[in-house]
Amino acid sequence: MPDVTCSRCGQTRAGFERPPVGVGGATGERIVREICQDCWGQWLKQQTMLINHYGLNLMDPQARSFLSKNRDAYLFKAGSGEEVDTTKQGTINW
Repeated sequence: MPDVTCSRCGQTRAGFERPPVGVGGATGERIVREICQDCWGQWLKQQTMLINHYGLNLMDPQARSFLSKNRDAYLFKAGSGEEVDTTKQGTINW
């Protein structure tokens, strides 16, 4: 695995040889160039928390869009990510 200076944590760590499963296109290539495996693992935990908390159906294009927006905010500090609000459990506002 090539080392990468991660844009999220700022450390030089193991990166990816190819984009993670399910992430293609320009975003996948950006992850290969800029994100370490440790930060990706942290995102997967955050993603799981969002899916479970809001009861997301991953077959729903809006749910996938919600997760993509939050992934970019989490990994690249771009835009605003969703903070888990326990008063909204089981619901999501589009």
